[in-house]
Amino acid sequence: MKIPFNKPYFTGKEIENIADAFAIGKICGNGKYTKLCQEFFKSHSGFRHALLTTSCTDALEMSALLTDLKPGDEVIIPSYTFVSTANAFALRGAKIRFAESHADQPNIDESKIEELITPKTRAIVPVHYAGVACKMDTILAIAKKHNLLVAEDSAQGIASFFVDADGKRHPLGGIGDFASFSFHETKNIVSGEGGMLVVNNPDYVKRSEIIWEKGTNRSAFFRGETDKYGWVDVGSSFLPSEMIAAFLYAQLENMDRIQARRVAIWEQYYRELAPLQAKGCLRMPTIPSYATNNAHMFYILSNTLKDGSGLIDHLKKHEVSAVFHYPSLHQSKYYQDKHDGRHLPNSDKFADTLVRLPLYYDLTDQEVDFICKEIKKYFGD
Repeated sequence: MKIPFNKPYFTGKEIENIADAFAIGKICGNGKYTKLCQEFFKSHSGFRHALLTTSCTDALEMSALLTDLKPGDEVIIPSYTFVSTANAFALRGAKIRFAESHADQPNIDESKIEELITPKTRAIVPVHYAGVACKMDTILAIAKKHNLLVAEDSAQGIASFFVDADGKRHPLGGIGDFASFSFHETKNIVSGEGGMLVVNNPDYVKRSEIIWEKGTNRSAFFRGETDKYGWVDVGSSFLPSEMIAAFLYAQLENMDRIQARRVAIWEQYYRELAPLQAKGCLRMPTIPSYATNNAHMFYILSNTLKDGSGLIDHLKKHEVSAVFHYPSLHQSKYYQDKHDGRHLPNSDKFADTLVRLPLYYDLTDQEVDFICKEIKKYFGD
């Protein structure tokens, strides 16, 4: 029994959609399927404006461009995140101020944000790790107080919500000024590579289209809003092809079914591994009361780096692929001499001890049971 860490799920309609795009004859982007995907997110999630991109990294880079950073400006980002979160803003000349994670879950500790704000701070970039919401009401209040932009990194956050004090659910990606999503093959909804920028602040909608279209007002031209188009701002070629959009739309039409299966797998892991947590062998994910669970990921936290490495090796010997995740960015070769020297022990703890288990649509109940039994064997249970 060989169990990979990830296996992309295909609904069966992807090839049909791609063939349709081929038959239409427009495959360069911003055609039928691009529009269908973007309208899906506007109607399904209530996003003000959505633009498909070739990756979440591209969407983050668009967020950085919209932030209109000047060299020396500062952006607050959690250290425990993928490099694209920071790189997008570093490319625009920003100084990255790395924030600490919570002690019990990897998301940015909102109580540590305000102490990092200086007159040069321009934006806060909360990352919804594993699709679990950051404390967005507090983050928005801090941003409003200091006149900062909020650019959500919602790469893992599709179909998940922040729950406010009144119990109202706000879709991740629909809360900050901008948000970035990923449709990489490791995500819940996939297109191989692919991403999306969401613009919730109406002041930035028009400019986002210009940046998306290589710095031109081409989108306005095609809507008949101008008699010609030209170069009016900075930008790049961020649009995906219609082939990517056609693939993605097949996934979006099946999102509820995909999500239901992933949640069922997540819950099976939690039930079967709960006794190990009770014995102190490991810890499982924490879902705060203000967050929902989209089952993007199931991870466990080992007590030590040695335990985590040993577990990964044990599972590998039994043909199960489990993996660590991010190293702390403030410790990275590129950024360690630029960091201000603050110790971020929680971020480093997650870097050392977080182990991700296989989770994908086609993973069977029997395979989950096998994985859990091997984990129990490793811990002598």
